[in-house]
Amino acid sequence: MNLGRILVGKPLETKDLAHQSISRPIGLAVFASDALSSTAYASQEILIILSYAVAGAALWATTVPGTAMTIGDLAIPIAIAIAVLLAIVTISYRQTIYAYPNGGGAYIVARDNLGELVAQVAGAALLTDYILTVAVSISSGVAQITSAFPELFPLRVEIAVGVIIFMTIINLRGVKESGTIFAIPTYFFLGIMGITLLVGLFRQFFGGGLPQVTGVEFVHHNELQALGLFLILRAFSSGCTALTGIEAISNGITAFKEPKSHNAAVTLVWMSTILITLFLSITFIAVQIHAVPSEVETVISQMGRAIYGDGSIMYFLLIAGTTLILLMAANTSYADFPRLAALSAGDGFLPRQLTYRGGRLVFSWGIVTLAFFAIVLIIIFGASVTYLIPLYAIGVFLSFTISQTGMVIRANKIGKLKPGEVVKGLETDMTYDPHWRVHQIISAVGAVCTFVVMCIFAITKFRDGAWVIVLLIPALVFIFFRIHGHYKSVAKALSMDSGIRPDGDPRSVQTLILVDKVHAETVRMVNFAKSLGHPWKAIHVGVNPDAVKETQTRWAQRIGEGELVILDSPFRQLSEPIQEYIEKLQAENSGCFVHVIMGHLSMDSFWEQALHQNSAFIFNLALSRMEHVVVTMVPYQINTPHNDSFLGLNAAGSGSAGASAAH
Repeated sequence: MNLGRILVGKPLETKDLAHQSISRPIGLAVFASDALSSTAYASQEILIILSYAVAGAALWATTVPGTAMTIGDLAIPIAIAIAVLLAIVTISYRQTIYAYPNGGGAYIVARDNLGELVAQVAGAALLTDYILTVAVSISSGVAQITSAFPELFPLRVEIAVGVIIFMTIINLRGVKESGTIFAIPTYFFLGIMGITLLVGLFRQFFGGGLPQVTGVEFVHHNELQALGLFLILRAFSSGCTALTGIEAISNGITAFKEPKSHNAAVTLVWMSTILITLFLSITFIAVQIHAVPSEVETVISQMGRAIYGDGSIMYFLLIAGTTLILLMAANTSYADFPRLAALSAGDGFLPRQLTYRGGRLVFSWGIVTLAFFAIVLIIIFGASVTYLIPLYAIGVFLSFTISQTGMVIRANKIGKLKPGEVVKGLETDMTYDPHWRVHQIISAVGAVCTFVVMCIFAITKFRDGAWVIVLLIPALVFIFFRIHGHYKSVAKALSMDSGIRPDGDPRSVQTLILVDKVHAETVRMVNFAKSLGHPWKAIHVGVNPDAVKETQTRWAQRIGEGELVILDSPFRQLSEPIQEYIEKLQAENSGCFVHVIMGHLSMDSFWEQALHQNSAFIFNLALSRMEHVVVTMVPYQINTPHNDSFLGLNAAGSGSAGASAAH
């Protein structure tokens, strides 16, 4: 059994795809971990931005002009505003789930109602956000670990990369299996965080109050800023990272068991209710204990110490649960990124390879692509949540806005229908709904709110790095349409409408055998060429004059038939002399096919294969562009018994080629 089979598992049959659907509890673990995990850093990010207004501990000593609250106390009204926004977005996406039972993400809604261009903008925004979700979640999870074990801080990048590789392997095993595995840490986090918040709230209201945090180094800022609307909006935008992941369930409806839409909608409500409760409770307790916005220790760690005390088992369980949910939060992206990439690739805007399901019925190329770019971000930004956050959330709020705008247009279309009338849509049928105006208003409110938040985020975070995403999304859309243009041109060239028809009479075929040295494989190629019944010649590129003489001598001794043509190559070129000879041959035999036979040593392992020249790629590039040239590769399996009866022979008239020159 090879290593891949051990890590990923045995392949599944295509008919097993239906059995890979998941239940609501597993769906909550698969699709909600991203949103739930944001509670571990959203409150902290609000406090970090508010701390720009003061120096150090003055966050909890400086009062807001005209009020009795401190600057730190502003975190609670900001959190409440975010919770209201979260509820609005949840209601809007619940409508989308029922309207698009086969998947109602921003990409599909935009494609159905707003056109290809807007759909690709949504796709670029979401794909970018999914990659950042992995980077931010993993980095935050590692920050929890280094809070409890500071000696691991220098290794945070290596730990983060290792976690991504582990999660990639687990997800390559399949959605159902990975969902079952990740359900354990998700529900462990909910349990331990629920207990912690209940104990903390009880002690705050009935136990004399919680102790305030001391001895933690405040985050260092190079410059202070005046407390004004801009800074408050900046703190609000940082806290809005709590909304990331809300759209995940609408993108992954097809993963749920029947009835898919109902199960997805119920799971969405569960997720949002839990998210709002955790976010408001954590923010409230953080304010009561005067939590310190710090790069050294997270707010969750400070909260655990204040509630349970230093070194208690419950403190370490809280850190463990928070770390696990943050690390598992990336699983939401692993579930949705490959699906969205496959949709876009199916429409011809991304490489077609992203549509292929691997042996475990998952989009393996999408999973690997996600992991690669997330690792690149982790390395570039040093696994720092603070540095990654400014890149985060713009994409998801842009997709929120596009999705809800598309739903507004869809509701307007439905409002124009007659009762009982059914209209075929691109994605799903539309029927008259007497409540269409209510649905339209809900979607419109959601679109306006998310658009305002996106603008706030882009403006307040622009200098901190949001400019990268503002430029990246248009660049990605441009690339998507270039890819789409390529596929359209290929489809046009391959279309039968071009007038190409089979020839009335068969064309003549000239067979060429490429020979480097005369050995056992050369005999196999000669036997193969003779079996085809066409005229054939052997070609040797004369790079080395001494080798030319030896080849001629051995050909006469070992083969003794056919013509061996020597092509001079004073500049040691391989493919150019062959191309020139083929062009000359085609000129002499107008309209003929030239059949080029190449040898290729086939090894049992990658490292053995790497020890040979493997010049197939060079010949493939050179010959595949030539008109009426067909290439066949004749592999010679070194570690497999062979004989002149061609056991193990694998000839294919594809565009790939190897050559005995590669040996």
